[in-house]
Amino acid sequence: MKICFQADADLNQAIVTGVLRREPTIDFQTSNTSNLLGLSDLEVLAFAAQEHRVLVSHD
Repeated sequence: MKICFQADADLNQAIVTGVLRREPTIDFQTSNTSNLLGLSDLEVLAFAAQEHRVLVSHD
């Protein structure tokens, strides 16, 4: 099983960029890619769970 990641809006984009630069095969979606901007924390968590993704956040 492949682990997939979902960044929330608070995660610094430089972290996602750095991870993907180091290991481009990692499935790491940004909040922009997933249209999560403006959603509540619970909505973002529900989205990540529904998509079988690990949510990565600063808060």
